[in-house]
Amino acid sequence: MIYGIFERGYAMSLYIRDGSVSELADRLAKMLGKNKTEAVRDALQKRLQALNEEESLPDRIKRVQDKARSAGIFADGFDDKPLMDDLSGGL
Repeated sequence: MIYGIFERGYAMSLYIRDGSVSELADRLAKMLGKNKTEAVRDALQKRLQALNEEESLPDRIKRVQDKARSAGIFADGFDDKPLMDDLSGGL
């Protein structure tokens, strides 16, 4: 079990095969005053945190729907496709 390996203090190396990615990690490490491992860890943690803080698509849709509903816009069951096709000139 990998988790157990880390609990016992063993480390696994991360081999970066892409030269440009390795260079980016080196540049970040220098800018942060850290070694490459710490810079990669920091970047990954920040990216994971940013993704966790993003509003999910269902939540964004609900927010837009709630805003539309409060403005008096609601689904009336009318099929707009024929109207839109007519307005677009059949494009």
